[in-house]
Amino acid sequence: MHNRLVILSILLGCGAEEAPPPTPAELVEGPCAVAGVAPASLPEINCRLDFEALASEPLDTSIPGARSVKVVFDQHDQTLYFQNSQTYPIHYAFTSAQLSGNGRPLVPSLAEFNQTEYFSPDRRFVLGAVTYYEGPKTWALEIAPYDTASAPMIAQLFQAVAAHTWFGPILTFHPTSTAVAAEATRLSGIPIRSTEDLYQGIDYQPLNLTSAMGRLRFINAADLATQYVDFREIVVLDVVPNDISVVSGIITQEFQTPLSHINVLSRNRQTPNMGLKGATTHPELLALDGQWVELVVGASTWSVRPVSREEADAFWEAHRPTPVELQAVDPSVRALVDIEAITEEGPAGLREAIKAAIPAFGGKAAHYSVLAKTEGLPVRKAFTIPAYYYVQFMEQNGFTEQVRAMLADPEFIDRPMVRDQRLAALRRAMGTATVSAELQVALRAKMDAEFPGQSLRFRTSTNSEDLDGFPCAGCYESHTGDPADWDDVLDAIRDSWASIWLFRTFEERAYHGIDHLSVVMALLVHRNFPAEEANGVAITANPFDSGGLQPGFFINVQFGGEVEVVHPPAGTTSDQIIYLYDQPGQPITYLSRSNVAPSGQTVLSPAQLYELGQALSAIHQRFSPAYGPAGGHTGWYAMDVEFKFDDEDTPGQVKLLVKQARPYPAQAP
Repeated sequence: MHNRLVILSILLGCGAEEAPPPTPAELVEGPCAVAGVAPASLPEINCRLDFEALASEPLDTSIPGARSVKVVFDQHDQTLYFQNSQTYPIHYAFTSAQLSGNGRPLVPSLAEFNQTEYFSPDRRFVLGAVTYYEGPKTWALEIAPYDTASAPMIAQLFQAVAAHTWFGPILTFHPTSTAVAAEATRLSGIPIRSTEDLYQGIDYQPLNLTSAMGRLRFINAADLATQYVDFREIVVLDVVPNDISVVSGIITQEFQTPLSHINVLSRNRQTPNMGLKGATTHPELLALDGQWVELVVGASTWSVRPVSREEADAFWEAHRPTPVELQAVDPSVRALVDIEAITEEGPAGLREAIKAAIPAFGGKAAHYSVLAKTEGLPVRKAFTIPAYYYVQFMEQNGFTEQVRAMLADPEFIDRPMVRDQRLAALRRAMGTATVSAELQVALRAKMDAEFPGQSLRFRTSTNSEDLDGFPCAGCYESHTGDPADWDDVLDAIRDSWASIWLFRTFEERAYHGIDHLSVVMALLVHRNFPAEEANGVAITANPFDSGGLQPGFFINVQFGGEVEVVHPPAGTTSDQIIYLYDQPGQPITYLSRSNVAPSGQTVLSPAQLYELGQALSAIHQRFSPAYGPAGGHTGWYAMDVEFKFDDEDTPGQVKLLVKQARPYPAQAP
């Protein structure tokens, strides 16, 4: 190991003249130590096979294609251990089993271990991991995002690892949180590579991990407005589209955010979704254009292979979605009801209270009602226009019979172009039809009394969205009405109702076997957000936490204005954050930063991020009796949350407002 120590002296600035590090191809492996079953640990790693024998998937899978080996430096006897991370997935499991007693100090309980070995300056162990990132071809030493190890401790661990690995000459340090990055600025001579840099170095982004069979088709996202895609197609797209009707799988050349509408839809459809740089010119994909294929999206790798039409047909028959049955409309409610009054949590529990509200008020309003009654959670004052008035509008204007006739027409059912044209004609007719005088009188009185002169947002709240197992993200379109022009208010209501009959939304419901005539829409009404400072979406769990050992929140946030956060213009990035809110020190990791923000700035300040974290934590706990462990539900659980920051309610002080929450669909099985 003497040659590695010389190289390390160069890296640590010990007086020798610096030399360029070797390339990965120039590294020379030594003799392997593992032959057969891997031991509990190794004192050094001299070859790739030894690394793989000990490696496991890292706790944080936000950067795919990574393998990781945990390392322990025992300051008691100055010994380094590369632990078998398959046998011992956490540091405590290894140290308590292998480094406790028998002449060594006893390793304390897990609680005490976590408190001392990650936070105490007098800790016995310096703990970390060595991770190889396949995409950027980087070997990186890392410590936990919440670890308060000092720069000298980090340097000590880095020196030991670099001296005892064949890849030591090109080892880098990867700060896993903003707090660790701040401490890393005190390191001297140690190369540092940020999460954002590593993330930019990958070419594959797995989003919904599953497989499907379909016909492979290349299409530009811009052409989706004029060309039709089939639910049996696997599409390769140049950029991330705002929406896409049902397909069997998605590959985008541009990376997506896990909170994009098309990814939420893919998770709900349980169809594969991935990002792949260079997808539109990828030789393996081009060779299969127009053919029946199987696409497999895995955690670290993807694959595609040709299949026969018979295999694809058999796959489809075996994977037909279970038809979604909607709750029937409750026509008894005609009053414009304040949001707090539409859910009543009784002995049956929160889930049943939400379900009971949906027939009259829809999924979005039902969940908003729970938010409005959650102590300390900031939401806009709101009321609802019940679904009765949508049904009345459809029947009195003859639209229900028109839809029934369309659904009975084979040409409408069989030809996408015909469906699209006739649905568009229906929406146009709805846009000028009569809204009942009963509703108009009640609405004018409500707005004049409680929202005088305020521009209001009429938000869709159907019995076929924001449901557990069927969120239908982005299916419907909300609109704003200015009371200074009553026709503008009526247009907002009619256009929102008409969005039930959008082509892409019709296709989504058809794929899931929903009776279109059973869909009804209430409206959630509150003051508009004309002056937002920031807008964002979040899920109340960490989608990159493969083992449940690093819980947190995933947040996408962008400056307010014209830039959308879930489907931004091509080339626009938002702040993508992993926020370990419940961990000591509340570590923050940025996967990407907004390129709309001034250089060096983030969209949210630390205080605003903490304010958001409090709200996300409250939402996660509040809905757990309905969808999570507090209600006896097993498996991965998260709420999908939309939020704003603005100062309209508190002039001069930008504050958080929660816009909606709905169950986030679990990973495809």
